[in-house]
Amino acid sequence: MIGIYFSGTGNTRFCVEYLLQQLETDAKAYSIEAENVSEQIKKEQEIILGYPIYYSNLPKILNDFIIENKDLWMDKKIYLVATMGLFSGDGAGVAARQLKKYGAKITGGLHLAMPDCICDEKVLKKTLEKNRAMVNKSKVKIEAAANRYKEGRPTKEGLNLFYHMAGLLGQRLYFYNKTKNYTDKLKINKEKCIGCGKCAGLCPMKNITIEEKKAISHESCTMCYRCINNCPVQAITLLGDKVVQQSVIEKYL
Repeated sequence: MIGIYFSGTGNTRFCVEYLLQQLETDAKAYSIEAENVSEQIKKEQEIILGYPIYYSNLPKILNDFIIENKDLWMDKKIYLVATMGLFSGDGAGVAARQLKKYGAKITGGLHLAMPDCICDEKVLKKTLEKNRAMVNKSKVKIEAAANRYKEGRPTKEGLNLFYHMAGLLGQRLYFYNKTKNYTDKLKINKEKCIGCGKCAGLCPMKNITIEEKKAISHESCTMCYRCINNCPVQAITLLGDKVVQQSVIEKYL
């Protein structure tokens, strides 16, 4: 067994690694950005696949990863872990339907509420105490899910028609275009930017470059919020116009 994940600010990575600890202490987790991730998938039959949900849909980068590696999924047993700030309906189901096209066998699904990474929208922000409580609640849920998995009765969240309709009517129907393509809406305040290059190094899409000692955003942002939550001078925004509260998983552990 292995874990595969895409994670913006660490929520999903933490959840996948914590689940693996409960199942097999020596099982390893790999980011989809890792150079050897395809080789690792080929070697293993059981896979825990984790990802965040955006507008009740898959991040564009993960959707592309599934398609680009379509020949790897045949007969793989895949358990899906979807992390979310708000209720997404069929968070596990959106990946399940895609993977089934390529012959994967979906063994279960788990939905986990985690601190919202959208740090430039005040309405989505919670206190430190509430975020820590959310993480602890998800840890308890992961432990219960691990026990069910070992007993041969894995959780099936997000996988039936009810969940599908909830995801479709909840957000995806109205915001599908938000995740259909990469976005060019990332904003970098040139006056604040100090050209440190941290954002460029963190970006999974290589969407940010440093030119004339300033960060420049291009047209392939996958909305992971990794750069925004880690910018030391809060010079980057996406949906909002001002960083309200930077969020990374290490703050809540």
